[in-house]
Amino acid sequence: MSQVRIAMLGCGGIMRKHANESKNVDEAQIVGLCDVSDANMDKLIGQSFADMDAPPKFTDPAKMYDEVKPDAVVIASPHTLHYEQACQALDAGCHILMEKPMVTDLGHAIDLEKRVADSGKVFCIAYNTPCTAELYTLRDFIRNGDYGKLKVVSINLSQNWYRGTKGMWRQDPALSGGGQMYDSGAHALISLVWTVESDVEEVYAHIDKLDTQVDINGTATIKFTNGVMASIAITGEGPDGAHGSWIFEQARIELNPWHANHMDIYTHPKRGWQANKVKYPQMRGEDGQPLRNFVDAILGKAEQRTTPRDGVYQSQLMDAVYRSVETGKPAKPQS
Repeated sequence: MSQVRIAMLGCGGIMRKHANESKNVDEAQIVGLCDVSDANMDKLIGQSFADMDAPPKFTDPAKMYDEVKPDAVVIASPHTLHYEQACQALDAGCHILMEKPMVTDLGHAIDLEKRVADSGKVFCIAYNTPCTAELYTLRDFIRNGDYGKLKVVSINLSQNWYRGTKGMWRQDPALSGGGQMYDSGAHALISLVWTVESDVEEVYAHIDKLDTQVDINGTATIKFTNGVMASIAITGEGPDGAHGSWIFEQARIELNPWHANHMDIYTHPKRGWQANKVKYPQMRGEDGQPLRNFVDAILGKAEQRTTPRDGVYQSQLMDAVYRSVETGKPAKPQS
């Protein structure tokens, strides 16, 4: 295979990013669009395919799979639809790039991980930070013990999400599965679980829904089974921004858990214990583009940067967050 034929399921705003990114991936060919809304597909065509022949449109995924027979599909539909759509795509023989979060139910996450393993297909989650040099290198530091053991992680993320998603499906729990913590906050959460690489042991969480049905602001303290502890603070009514600190026995490493476009390393020299700040440069070929990594993984040119296991870790975390909020006590994830 020299060309990957890709279908796109769910043609809202985020799919424009993937469509535009596909133009920079020579081995990617978009062969079909699917959405319940013709208007969404027409808008995507106008924004991303105006300078070329537009892919055919479908409102039924099964018909799309049957008629265009894609090698792969990008799924960017409302969150609670992901599990059934992923199962359907696997049955159709497709590799899958799934928008975040992978699913909104821990049992579905565990089942989907097994289905993917049985299928032999490439399944990636469309997170940008694992596709950067910075987060990849940070994970290597943790794995190799370069700065001793990782002890504590502290992450915050802020966005004007409350006002920006008013009246949209993202504030409807039947479609979103949750609020800001599951949506943009998921970028911070994947940077956490992707680097810690451990099951979640226990979470104590608080949320504020304001006048909505979903979490707008949330905080959580987390303990992983490997002993790492973490705290997260996610807000949906503030200015855009994010910050994370990974604290080791011998260093503190800081980066933006939303974009991972820089990394600062603070170490303790032998004399005086004065912190030393090191700017970590961007590495060639790691541009934070998940579709590029997805295609390269299908073609055997690169290691896939995300797998269903990352989706399981995140589902463990969010399951325990909402369980803790419901009970008012520390909670463990339950499938």
